[in-house]
Amino acid sequence: MDSFSLGTWLIIWNCALIVGQVLILKKEFQLIQLLQIPLSFLFGIFTDFGVWCMSYVSNQYYAVRLLLVISGIVLLGFGVALSVIANVIMNSGEAFVKAISDKSGIIFGNVKIGFDIGCVVLALVISLFLFDGKIVGTREGTILTALLTGIVVNFFVKRISEPVNNVLSK
Repeated sequence: MDSFSLGTWLIIWNCALIVGQVLILKKEFQLIQLLQIPLSFLFGIFTDFGVWCMSYVSNQYYAVRLLLVISGIVLLGFGVALSVIANVIMNSGEAFVKAISDKSGIIFGNVKIGFDIGCVVLALVISLFLFDGKIVGTREGTILTALLTGIVVNFFVKRISEPVNNVLSK
């Protein structure tokens, strides 16, 4: 397991989420959504690249790390909101959440919060199991991201849907 990078694990996870979408949507799953597969590979590659780039950023100060996490949450939330509004091919995690949202009628951002919290709980359980009862790789930044990203998505969707739709309709 140590030989797999974070990006590789994300590719595997994202492909599993594509299968999940097929199971949730059944006949409503559109074949064009299979474009999420190459997107998943790009996401994994760019994740590994981002990890490498961030390895050169000084993060010895807790405040800097917290600022980076908050900045990442806002940027991610804005990007996800744009993709939800534009109804384009999404990263498979967001598309999985959208499938649940579409089937259940629950607001996307609210489903995202539940999904993200579920992923954190899964990561904690797997970590405890694989690392002899130790939590590895999941800290307060992960929890903040799980709790806040859906809220930020809801915030942006409410405020930018109309202007974005006006631009897209022209």
